[in-house]
Amino acid sequence: MGLLGTAEYFLPLYGTISAMLMGFVWTIIPREYFFRFHDIIHKFQQRYTYYANFEIQEFCGAGNNEIYDYVQSYLNSIAISANSVNLSRPKNASYNTFSLGRNETIEDTFMGVKFKWTHEISDRNIPTNNWSETPDDEKRKYQLKVPKREKDRVVTPYVQHVIETAKLVKEQSRDRLLYTNMKDTNGWHSSKKSWQSVPLKNPSTFNTLAMDPVVKDEIMQDLTNFTKGKEFYEMAGKPWKRGYLLYGPPGTGKSSMIGAMANHLKYDIYDLELTEVKSNCELRNLLIQTSDRSILVIEDIDCTVDLAQRAKGHKEAKKDKPDKEKGTKVTLSGVLNFTDGLWSCCGGERIIIFTTNYVEKLDPALLRTGRMDKKIHMSYCEFPAFRTLAKNNLKVEWHELFPKIEEAMANKAITPADVSEFLLKKRDDPTKALEDLLEALAKVPLTAEKKVEFDEINLITGSLIVDANNPPADVDDDSSSESNKETDPTDECYRS
Repeated sequence: MGLLGTAEYFLPLYGTISAMLMGFVWTIIPREYFFRFHDIIHKFQQRYTYYANFEIQEFCGAGNNEIYDYVQSYLNSIAISANSVNLSRPKNASYNTFSLGRNETIEDTFMGVKFKWTHEISDRNIPTNNWSETPDDEKRKYQLKVPKREKDRVVTPYVQHVIETAKLVKEQSRDRLLYTNMKDTNGWHSSKKSWQSVPLKNPSTFNTLAMDPVVKDEIMQDLTNFTKGKEFYEMAGKPWKRGYLLYGPPGTGKSSMIGAMANHLKYDIYDLELTEVKSNCELRNLLIQTSDRSILVIEDIDCTVDLAQRAKGHKEAKKDKPDKEKGTKVTLSGVLNFTDGLWSCCGGERIIIFTTNYVEKLDPALLRTGRMDKKIHMSYCEFPAFRTLAKNNLKVEWHELFPKIEEAMANKAITPADVSEFLLKKRDDPTKALEDLLEALAKVPLTAEKKVEFDEINLITGSLIVDANNPPADVDDDSSSESNKETDPTDECYRS
C-alpha cells in the first residue's frame, strides 16, 4: 500500500479518534482551557490533513450560486456511477434525471488527480406558523476534496472543465423550463429559492402563429438582433434586455406569441404572478434569481396590480385602504424600477414581456421606450392570419371560398381563437368548415375595437407600435433611453 492509500485508509480512523478525544477533554478540563486545546487540535488538523476542502453553497448573497448550478449539472451527468442515485422524470419531461443521493460521495478524475464530491443536505431549523406542518426546506451544498499537494495545479482548470461540460449538458439534453414564483405560506420566505419549474412544452412557433407574415419576419429579426447584441449593448452602456408589450382583445394570440418567442430563442420562461408578491423588495429578489437567456412574463398587468394612471387623489385613496392591505402591494414605482431601474442590470440577455387587454389603463411611464421597447398590437383576425389558421387546422393553403372569406372578414370583430374553433369543428371536411365560417362572419359585427392613441408617447420616445395583422411602415425602433430611478418611500428596502 502506497503513501496515498495509507493516508486514505487512516483518515476516517483519525477523524473518529479526534472526535472521541475532544469529547473526553470536554468533560475533564475547564471550558476556557478547552477552547485553547481545540484551537491547537484544529491547527494540527489543518497542517497534516491530506485533503483541501472546497464548499459550494446553493446560494450566494441574495441570489443563486452559479457554480453550484454548474456543479449540479456536471455531477448529474456522471451520477449513475455512484452508489446512491436519485432517479426522476418530471411530467412532460423528455429525459430522465440522475442526481446524487443525500450525502452521497462520488469520485472523479482529471489530469491524473482524484477528486471527491459529496452532496451534503441538511434540514433548516425554521419554525412554521402551523405547528402541524413541517417546512419542506433543506440546506444544500457540494463539498469538493482535492489533494493538498495538487490543488494549486489542478483546481482552476478542473473548475473550468466542470463549467464547460455543464453548459454543454444543459444545451444538449435538458428541456426548456417554465417557472412560476412560489407563494410564501408562512408570511416570510423560509428559503432563498423563490421559483418552481416544470418542463416547457408549448407547441407554438412563428410558423403556426396566426399573424401577417411580414410582421412575423420583423419580430423574428428583432429577436435575432437582440441575441447577437452583447457587444452593442456594452458599447452603448445599456443593460442587455428588451421589453415587449403585447396588447389587444382576449383571444388574439398573446400567449401564443410568448410561446413562439421562447421556442425561437430557446429561452426559459419566468411567469411572474404579481398578486403573490407582497412588496417591491420581494419583487427585486425575484428578479435577481432569474437566469440569463430567459423571458420574464407578466400577463394581464392591468388586472394584477394597480398600475392605472396616477391621479391627484391617488394618495388620499390609498389612505382609505384597510391596514391589512398596507405594505402588501407592489407599487407602480416598484414595477418601473423592476423593468428599467438599477436592479434590471442584474443579469443579461433577458426579455421582459407585459400583456394587457386594456392598454389605455396603463400609466404612460410604464410604456416608454427603455421599459417597453416594442409594442405589438394583437388585433382581430385578418385574412393573412386566417390563411395560417386554415393551414394549421384544415391542412389547406388555398380554397375557392378564400376570396369570399377575405371579403367577409374585413373589419369584423372576430378573434383568431374564434376562427380557429370554427375550423377545428369540421376539420375533416374543409369545405363545410369554410361555409360555416362564412355564415358566422355574416353575423359578426364590425370591429368596435378602440384604436389606442400613443401619439403623445411617440413624440417623446419615438417608440414603435406594430399591428400584428398589418405590416408596419419603415420606422426606426430606438430603444435608447435613460433609466429613471423612481423610489417609493413606502418600499421596505429603503426604510432606515
